[in-house]
Amino acid sequence: MPLNVQTLVKGISGIIPGGMSVTDFSMATQTSRDLSIKILDNLMQNGIGTYEDSLIQFEESDRLKTSILAITMGAPIDEVSRLLGWQDFESLAAEILESRGFETTRNVIFTKPRMQIDVVGVKSEIAVLVDCKHWSRMNQSSLQQAVKKQVERTRYFVSREKVRAAIPAIVTLYQYETRFIDNVPIIPIHQLDAFCEEFYGNMESFMLET
Repeated sequence: MPLNVQTLVKGISGIIPGGMSVTDFSMATQTSRDLSIKILDNLMQNGIGTYEDSLIQFEESDRLKTSILAITMGAPIDEVSRLLGWQDFESLAAEILESRGFETTRNVIFTKPRMQIDVVGVKSEIAVLVDCKHWSRMNQSSLQQAVKKQVERTRYFVSREKVRAAIPAIVTLYQYETRFIDNVPIIPIHQLDAFCEEFYGNMESFMLET
């Protein structure tokens, strides 16, 4: 019998790389042993985790794989995102871009001046530069500062890379009343897929050209 999506979401917190027992998983997820076994069996049926010497072995990518599985089953992306660390959060943003046909690169670093871009997605020579804010709610001043820095990174990226244009974007865990600052979109991660779907219809209003 397939798990309901809320039960699968509970399992995300128990996915810890390395070997763990069913008891460990049960404690981490705060579920009964029987339910933990059902969650684990369901995960393995989906290619997540393996049994080795009476222990469950998880890989670094398994938490993200489970998150994506839960989302495809209908779990709210913002609920799932709260269970992810910042690296998982970046990976989820990249995965959403990839699902919409973008070629993605994480942690793009320039040295002179030193700059780091969390996720870059490129589609038809148009780049989306994502700054992931896996924090609690930010105030307006913090958002404005984040936008300013991301615009600087985007202009530098455009001057160095072979793209027709680039869009700076801030992807957040929470939804803010402010949707744009200086034409830079502030995108809750649960709306990133919709943003990508409408990408070409909206891009001219906030892209930086080469």
